[in-house]
This record gives sequence, structure tokens and C-alpha cells, in this order.
Amino acid sequence: MTVSELKDKLALKVAALPYPEREISGVYIGDLLSWVMGRANCGDAWITIMSNKNIAAVATLADTACVILAEGVEPDEGVGALAEEKGINILLSDAGAYDTAVAMSKLL
Repeated sequence: MTVSELKDKLALKVAALPYPEREISGVYIGDLLSWVMGRANCGDAWITIMSNKNIAAVATLADTACVILAEGVEPDEGVGALAEEKGINILLSDAGAYDTAVAMSKLL
């Protein structure tokens, strides 16, 4: 499934979408950035509540397909523009991390 398809099927909002056709191969949930860097897999949709600019760096290092900010979290100012520049897809979910992952598990 592509990031764009996921966005449409779960009615997620967009903070940055430079690569809508990026394929999602799995899901990773985590908020400790150093932990995510070492454990998220290439192609994962990373679900977090972290909203600062460091998510773009971590998503780049882990090569995630997208970052999903859960629980209605909005990215900090400038994060969307930085993500566009770095080629990182960022989507926004009003649902919690668990509920977002459960919904995704039915689609992947």
C-alpha cells in the first residue's frame, strides 16, 4: 500500500507529502527517537506523538515510508517544510497510536 492510499483509506491529514507513492511495508510505534533509529525498518509507517524537527532526521536515518503523528498532534512550526525538503511524508491522525496501528493492520 502506498502512503497516499493509506492517507485516503484512514482519512489522515497531510503535513508533508513529497513522495505519496512510497510503499509501506510495515508499522513501527515509538516515541524515543534513539530507539526508533535502531529498530524501525525501511519502509515502515512510523507512528509517534513526537512533533519536533528531529522526526525528519530520524525518519531519514531509518528510511521510513512516512511518519504518522497520532492523537491529534500537530507538527511544530517549520517541521512540514523541513519534511518536504528532506523527502519525508508526514501524516496526521486524530486517533491514538494503538487505534491507528489497528486500523492499518486491517489494510496491510
